Amino acid sequence: MIKHLMAGAAISALMATGALAQSSSAPSGSTASPPAATTQSAPAGSAATGQAQFVSSQTPDQLLATKFKGTDVLGADNQKIGDISDILFDKSGKIDAYVVSVGGFLGMGAKEVALAPSAFQMVPGDNGGDPKLKTAMTKDQLTNAQAFARYEAPKPAATTGAGGASSGMGTRPATPSSTGR
Repeated sequence: MIKHLMAGAAISALMATGALAQSSSAPSGSTASPPAATTQSAPAGSAATGQAQFVSSQTPDQLLATKFKGTDVLGADNQKIGDISDILFDKSGKIDAYVVSVGGFLGMGAKEVALAPSAFQMVPGDNGGDPKLKTAMTKDQLTNAQAFARYEAPKPAATTGAGGASSGMGTRPATPSSTGR
């Protein structure tokens, strides 16, 4: 359980930094480059190879995965067509797709489809609210798209133990047939 929690924390950190790095367009009204995250460098006497650099704070242009999950997805007509249910990324931390939950009612019967980050544009939220993702696709296009299939590792084959040894239960005798009398 701890292993899963630690992996989740590491994944969240990677997704948060990669989400905006994948953005192809700058936020509207912004011409200056965004401020860099404050980092803490290794002591002067230590070797720089293999040393981690720590990010000490989040900047305004960065999103945390916990905040990004659930983000509204808007269609071409600026109407909500779904929300982000997960983020798919590779082992290097590069975001491959945003998984969008579309359709359904109160989470029941919803379908998940995955779209590349380039299919989205980040737009500011209403009245200074959380940002939203906008796509040129319609709700019908997402609903009719191929569903995203999550990877399921193959389950190990069941074994009976060493050499098929008996469990001590024995075999059950056959029941007499009622038609054999």
